[in-house]
Amino acid sequence: MSVTGKTQYYTATSIDGFIADEHNSLDWLFQAHQEHDESQWEAFIGAVGAMAMGATTYEWALEHDKLLENPGKWHDYYGDIPCWVFTHRELRAVPNADIRFVQGDELAVHEEMTAVADGKNVWIVGGGELAGQFHDAGLLDELFVQVGSVTLGAGKPLLPRMITNPPLRLVSAKATGTGFAELHYEVPRARP
Repeated sequence: MSVTGKTQYYTATSIDGFIADEHNSLDWLFQAHQEHDESQWEAFIGAVGAMAMGATTYEWALEHDKLLENPGKWHDYYGDIPCWVFTHRELRAVPNADIRFVQGDELAVHEEMTAVADGKNVWIVGGGELAGQFHDAGLLDELFVQVGSVTLGAGKPLLPRMITNPPLRLVSAKATGTGFAELHYEVPRARP
């Protein structure tokens, strides 16, 4: 019997529920996240076998970290984890990184991702709309939300969905460094 990993949305949000500001920037996160425990990140990323991100998140990372000119940064962050980027646009891949540009059916892509992950977890990096699409398709198992002690006032929402029946199940809530709390939720499946 093989072990099947979980599909997880692991992200950070402001207190008022935004993962990026109104200009799609994550600069707020790096400013607020000065002091954090690297061992928690290393444990999380070590259990990831595949990841997915939306085009806006990918483009921000390309520009913010100049990844086309400095592809080693991609490997510093994510190692050799294959990444599926959901997009309708033509985008350039980070050199020497396993980047797969896809669109459409989350179920078919998720099947491929879980096969490649080989028992490890699938990480939905962001944005919130992409995580919502995985939720809508019944593919999302868990949310790990790092809540920062800042407000943005506007921007890209954490999870632009109404999720009420069944509601998410809180597994844990804990402080994770100066100004951050981590909320861990399970995503129960709706019963017919």
